Amino acid sequence: MITGFPADSVGLVQPRRIPIAQPLTLDCGRVLPQHELMVETYGTLNAAHSNAVLICHALSGDHHAAGFHDAQDRKPGWWDSCIGPGKPIDTNRFFVVSLNNLGGCQGSTGPSTVNPETGRPYGPDFPLLTVRDWVRSQALLADALGIGRWAAVVGGSLGGMQVMQWTIDQPERVAHALVIAAAPKLSAQNIAFNEIARQAILSDPDFHGGRFYDHGVVPTHGLKLARMLGHITYLSDEAMRAKFGRLQRVNQFSFNFDVEFEVESYLRYQGQSFVERFDANTYLLMTKALDYFDPAREHGDDLAAAFRRAQARFLVIAFSSDWRFSPQRSREIVRALVRAGRDVSYALIESTLGHDDFLMPIPQYQRVLRDYLDRVAREAGT
Repeated sequence: MITGFPADSVGLVQPRRIPIAQPLTLDCGRVLPQHELMVETYGTLNAAHSNAVLICHALSGDHHAAGFHDAQDRKPGWWDSCIGPGKPIDTNRFFVVSLNNLGGCQGSTGPSTVNPETGRPYGPDFPLLTVRDWVRSQALLADALGIGRWAAVVGGSLGGMQVMQWTIDQPERVAHALVIAAAPKLSAQNIAFNEIARQAILSDPDFHGGRFYDHGVVPTHGLKLARMLGHITYLSDEAMRAKFGRLQRVNQFSFNFDVEFEVESYLRYQGQSFVERFDANTYLLMTKALDYFDPAREHGDDLAAAFRRAQARFLVIAFSSDWRFSPQRSREIVRALVRAGRDVSYALIESTLGHDDFLMPIPQYQRVLRDYLDRVAREAGT
């Protein structure tokens, strides 16, 4: 229980569901006549509407990026270390918008919400989405909020892919783009990890072809395995060795398949806690959006050609211990931006945790964010 909020916290926040009445044409060819997005905002939009910052979340993220929903909350939002008064994304200077993407499971229209045409959850009838579809949806959200141009669009991992797509598809609406721990497209290895995770869910007897809601069950086993696999890829070998090594829960081998090593217990806990907050159909949808992302594809596999549409200035950040989206992949982005003649800064952060370092309050990382966003704030007149 939180008895008092830190001075640099945004404190209690109230999410709100924003209806998007305009039809949304998707890359798959289907049209959503309308949809809703769950959103949180922090800070105040200035009179010129020039200080808005969009936060794009990663695969398992949502709209709750900072602050607390209730005094009983044990933890704040997923990026609370970076968003708040005096923090790198300073809510004394910026109006910060964080949303749960279309297709999500935390209040936005998605597979677990009711299809108005049938009165039942969409389930597998919900269309597959692309990162471009998310940008289209987010642009409609910006319209609804009266924001013509973002001072910055910021995101890590899958969020960083959304940032890149924003600069390509909506170039006049992004002043600065912060691409963190991302890649210009998935490697075959990463697609393979996603496919194994999907097969774990699809083969769960309780999945029922995606209509498990109708049966009053959850494909717990498959979703748990998918999360356990994913979580391994978010951590570096060094981090796992330092945290767990070969520590055992008991001193002797039990010669069975119960939990014996601490790392086994940790992964099972992570898997179970994920099942309690995430939807299996959304996990399938999100991993496919990751697989499909490849902005260079429509430009003869030339990423620089794709970025020539961009007008934003870029900050690209990578982490030395990240093997899921390695620094080499970030440098691919940087090289393409340089060839495209774009303004780009690059920072490699020394780290130990792995891909999840983009969520951590690493001092060097926060200094880079703070310095860059101070420039953004000054340009925005705040």
